[in-house]
Amino acid sequence: MVKRTPKLDTQISDLDLSVPTLDLLPSINPKRLHLFATVLTYAAPSANHHGRNDENDKPLQTINNLGRDYAVISPYAIRDSLRRILVEEGLPCNRSRIKTSGAPIVEYKAFPNTEYADDFFFGFCVTDRAAIAKNPNLFPKRDSVFRNNMAVGLSSNIDIHLQLAPRNTENSPWNNIKETTLLYRQVSYTAYQYPFALTLSDCIAQPKWTTTLIKSIGQLSKVGGGDSVSHFNLAPRSIIVRLTSSLVEGYDSYGFNEDGEFKELNRLMNKDLPGNEFWLGGEVVRQMAEETKQKLDTEGVKLRNNPQTLLDEVAQHFLGGGE
Repeated sequence: MVKRTPKLDTQISDLDLSVPTLDLLPSINPKRLHLFATVLTYAAPSANHHGRNDENDKPLQTINNLGRDYAVISPYAIRDSLRRILVEEGLPCNRSRIKTSGAPIVEYKAFPNTEYADDFFFGFCVTDRAAIAKNPNLFPKRDSVFRNNMAVGLSSNIDIHLQLAPRNTENSPWNNIKETTLLYRQVSYTAYQYPFALTLSDCIAQPKWTTTLIKSIGQLSKVGGGDSVSHFNLAPRSIIVRLTSSLVEGYDSYGFNEDGEFKELNRLMNKDLPGNEFWLGGEVVRQMAEETKQKLDTEGVKLRNNPQTLLDEVAQHFLGGGE
C-alpha cells in the first residue's frame, strides 16, 4: 500500500544515469525517457452517439476542425476498455462497472491506491472527506500515468441512417414508447487516430504491468461509446512511436491523413527528426515503397509490418531504459 511519501526520481535505482544510451542519442538520460505514440485504426461505421439530441435524432459526438465536423471517441472510453483488458490479463484492478444497475455506476474494492493497476495507470480523485479521513496515509488524488487524447475520425462525411423502433403490443409486460418511431441515426464510416504517452520514471515501479498496458493497445476493442451495440476496433492499423528524452513528441500527434498516410515521414528522411528515436508499424510500413524503407532504415528508424510485434518490442526497449 502506497503512503503519502512521493517517490522522487532520484530514488529510482534501477537505471544508471552515468551510462549514455547510444541508441537514443541525444537522449542520454534514461530516467527522462518518454514514449509518445499515435495510433491509426481501421475504418468502420461509427456508432458513438450521445451527442446533442433533438427529438428522434441520434447524433454522433463530433468536434469541428476547419469548418468540418469529425466524429470523436472520448479518451475515457478508451481508458475504460484498457481497464477491461487489464482485468482479463489478470492484473489487480480496483474499479468495475455494475451492469445490473439502471444508471451507469461503478464500484471500488477499496480506497484508491497504487496497489491496483488501474489506479496506478489511470489515476483517481476522491473528494469524499469522510473517506479521506478514514485513510489518512493514502493520497486522495493521483494524476494519470497513461496520458491519452480523443480519438478523432479522419473522414468528415456524416450520413443519416434510418432505424425503426417498434412499439410493443398491449400484451407485452413493458412498453417504452406509445407509437412505433423512426429514429434518425448519424453514422460516419471512418478510421480514427489517437495519441497516447507514458514516462519511464512514472512506470518503472511496475514494469510487468506497464508491459501489459502497452501490449493492450494492440488488442484494443469494444470502445463503441454511448448507445452502441456495434463491434468497434481501436487496435492499430498503423502506429508511430517515438522514444525520447524530449518532453514533447515533436511531430503532429494527429498526423495521419484520410488515406492513412503519415504526412511527416519526410522529416525523418531529411534529418529534421532523429530517426533512431522512431518506430513505425503496420500498414504505413507494409504499403511503403522499398526506396523509402531503405532511407528510413539508414536514418535508424525501426520498421515493423505488424503493430502488435512493434508494441512488444517497444515495451521491452522502453522499460530497459532505451537499451
